[in-house]
Amino acid sequence: MNTVVQGNPAAHQPPADVVTEGLQPFLHDVCTTLYAPSLVLSRPAGDIAGGPDGFFHGDRRLLSTLSVRVEGVPVLPVSNTMSSADRTAFRAVLRGVGEHTADPAVTLHRVRSVEPGVLREELEIANAGVKEIRVEVVVGAGSDLASMIDVKSGRTSPALPAELDGDALVWRRDEVTVRLRATSGSPRIDAATGELRFEVALAARQSWSTTLECVVTDDEPLRFPAVARDAVPWSPTALRSADHRMDQFFARSVGDLERLLLADPEHPEDQFLAAGSPWFLTLFGRDSLWAARMLLPLGTELAAGTLRTLARRQGITTDARSDEQPGKILHEVRREGLKLNEGPTLPPVYYGTVDATPLWVILLHDAWRWGLDPEQVRDLLPHAEAALEWLATYGDADGDGLLEYIDVSGLGLANQGWKDSGDSIRWRDGRLAEAPIALCEVQAYGYEAAMGGAALLRAFGRPGAERWEEWAERLKRRFRESFWVEDEAGRYPAVALDAAKRPVDSVTSGFGHLLGTGLLDEEESALLAARLAGPELNSGFGLRTLSTDSTGFNPFGYHIGSIWPHDTAIAVHGLARAGFPAEAASLAGGLVAASTTFEGRLPELFAGHGSAVDSVPAPYPASCRPQAWSAASAVALLQAALGLEADVPAATLRFSPRAAEGIGPLDLTGLRVAGAPLSVRLDAAGRIQVEAPDTLTVHGADRAGDASK
Repeated sequence: MNTVVQGNPAAHQPPADVVTEGLQPFLHDVCTTLYAPSLVLSRPAGDIAGGPDGFFHGDRRLLSTLSVRVEGVPVLPVSNTMSSADRTAFRAVLRGVGEHTADPAVTLHRVRSVEPGVLREELEIANAGVKEIRVEVVVGAGSDLASMIDVKSGRTSPALPAELDGDALVWRRDEVTVRLRATSGSPRIDAATGELRFEVALAARQSWSTTLECVVTDDEPLRFPAVARDAVPWSPTALRSADHRMDQFFARSVGDLERLLLADPEHPEDQFLAAGSPWFLTLFGRDSLWAARMLLPLGTELAAGTLRTLARRQGITTDARSDEQPGKILHEVRREGLKLNEGPTLPPVYYGTVDATPLWVILLHDAWRWGLDPEQVRDLLPHAEAALEWLATYGDADGDGLLEYIDVSGLGLANQGWKDSGDSIRWRDGRLAEAPIALCEVQAYGYEAAMGGAALLRAFGRPGAERWEEWAERLKRRFRESFWVEDEAGRYPAVALDAAKRPVDSVTSGFGHLLGTGLLDEEESALLAARLAGPELNSGFGLRTLSTDSTGFNPFGYHIGSIWPHDTAIAVHGLARAGFPAEAASLAGGLVAASTTFEGRLPELFAGHGSAVDSVPAPYPASCRPQAWSAASAVALLQAALGLEADVPAATLRFSPRAAEGIGPLDLTGLRVAGAPLSVRLDAAGRIQVEAPDTLTVHGADRAGDASK
């Protein structure tokens, strides 16, 4: 998936004698409040207290500490509530203050909200007792203005001295200025200690409040600015189903996705999804493309913005350092270079990915089928042609008809598929595969991109369709000849071919990416569906990245046994398209069950122990959350359950709800197709009624109010 800083992550608050400098911090216990490109990471009780915690904006940590305490009084947290992605409330009891029975009498309520470049924290002390109270509320704050890269790498930065500027504490370095003030309450401010002190006297039944406001001024323009609240590129959505877990997962996911949106500064109307919080609030080719593809049932605006944003940055030259090549779609864009623990530094604009380029073509094709304006499609076709040329030249550097990758410079990522950690591609006995590597799922992407590209070229009267269809058929033949291996359970495709073109024989979740792409025949699809449904891969909470019978299996391994929600959602969609609804429903049900452990906000990945071992899934401690393609998985699961496929150029809309077990009846509104509203109702008997544009012929469903068709 995303760029991985290698090394064993460190616990957030380890014993004092344990050295954690230089180790990636854990995130499983942080509370995240988000409005990209700003976010706050804090303790569950609300304080920003070291480690990865902080108020961040544009990959810079503005506040490294922020605490609220009451002098001489224990403040005991009792709850936190995430009302939306950008708003979190914390409630605590002031123990022993104003009490005349065993009941708590005085509480502290903190309500945190984030906007781009602004953090606000509303503080309220409420006295529900019968006695007058007097307390001193102390707000402590500090800043180190550390880069996100340093925080992610576990490198500590010295605290900056605070200045007193009028009624605000101020921290400055280079082009960045951070100001923290209270809007009321007349605190005593001590710049030396970074404290604001409030004297609070409350009679019975009274309350006191103030608002802390932290604002950043940064003279360096952001790589990618925020998106206004009223500019979200999809309509308001709502899901009411028989499975309230699915409802929570869907609602939380869509809310998180709204706050992960960023804009292209060259054309602010073009939006895309940042990959994830906290480390990846930026443009990632693969992540942004997959998330936009999963969200096509919500409309084509996000897909169009993502396609254009990446097309403007499509490779035009050959540069070994950045891995740029003509026609190639980039991997990531950052404010500054990313230093990996093992030494090299990736450049701020890095192209080291083998799959973003075919995924770009696939998204353009699918967006066209969902009704993207033909003129917008036409404008992007030269970029599609350049991407297809990259597949046939740089993507297949040795001319064997398959797509492979190698880090030519030796300074970039060793693995350049979505499983891009250094140990992800390995043999069944645990040995690491040697590059150049040809991944199984990338062959499926290449086939789908070539066939989809051919369809686009033919539909728009451009030459080359036959060439790409022939190229795709050659790839299909080469895949069948080269990838298939066999064990005691039968035939299956290897995860990859290594440098010697030997099939690397581990059993992985990559099977799910092959289904429904056209690369496999019916018999091959059935073999993979059975593997995906088996207990070695299907954990009961989703799909493991590596089979439990592999020597390298580790349930906490980043790509070697953990569960990635987007990976499972891709498999669910592929199974449904390939005609295996029971297997699709089983995997989808496991992912929905897992979502409840994370309050509907599925993380980037979680541990792969499985439901036979754990009643709930264990977090992967360093996982990002929220994360774009994990959140977008909620929409992908619903699309698969409904068997929803659009072909606007052919004026058809199809439904086949065979994988909808457990979630019907349901009502789903806020979808869009061909630029018009689409709503779906599935009843308890499995019948579908839709409200859809009259220009489309609907198959497998009735139009609302007309059940006779």
